[in-house]
Amino acid sequence: MPWLALSLAVGAEQAEAMSDALLEAGAQSVWLEPDGCLHALLPARADAGAALGHAARAAGLAVPPFETRMVGDQDWVRATQAQFGPQCIAGRLWIVPSWHEAPRDGVVLRLDPGLAFGTGSHPSTRLVLAWLAAADLAGARVLDYGSGSGILAIAAAKLGAAHVDAVDADHDALVATTDNARANATGIGAFAPEDLPPGEYDIVVANILAQPLVVLEPLLAARMRRGGRIALAGILDAQASEVAEAYGAHFEARVAAREEGWSLVEGRRR
Repeated sequence: MPWLALSLAVGAEQAEAMSDALLEAGAQSVWLEPDGCLHALLPARADAGAALGHAARAAGLAVPPFETRMVGDQDWVRATQAQFGPQCIAGRLWIVPSWHEAPRDGVVLRLDPGLAFGTGSHPSTRLVLAWLAAADLAGARVLDYGSGSGILAIAAAKLGAAHVDAVDADHDALVATTDNARANATGIGAFAPEDLPPGEYDIVVANILAQPLVVLEPLLAARMRRGGRIALAGILDAQASEVAEAYGAHFEARVAAREEGWSLVEGRRR
């Protein structure tokens, strides 16, 4: 079966909104390359211009220049696989697609790229993975709020956490988290926000966007034990101070790391 491949260049601050909007507009798969090129797979007879126009309006963006080409199933699979090899995070955590052999050393997380976010390829995801890899998670209770593919929750479990829960408002994200956790032989609790059982956590990670993170501060603070640590990402450099300030009431918060225009804010619960 042939497919229509759509390619366009987007800025880092626009990629997530455009990715979500393309999926809503009918794309079967979306991924983002490190150079900022966003690819989407559409049905062969789709009107790419119309789909992109709909997505841009939904995301509140101008329609960017784009290119299209027809590809077959196997051509698309090979093109996708060629873009993604094993990634090493902080010298010890490996994100490895299923078609690659796993390295013998380090902690291995198996995850195939599908959507643009949640595969470890985005700087904000890498920032949190590196933070987790450097943390002492042995015996910890960890909450991943806004789990997406579940990559952060699974990484926490692989790195020694004793109990890991994942929360997402999107049902498909909860299914992806559960499936990916099973594929990695990890036990992850996946919940809608209203279904998360009572309890406090030692570690909370949230890779979302700056404004939702600001709104979520009271909820996340209430879920943490005193002295617990939080890592927040999905934050552009220009927004980092605002997010750190918003968490100042309950946390000793600071901007801890930056990568390619994105920041990670970390804090310790007072």
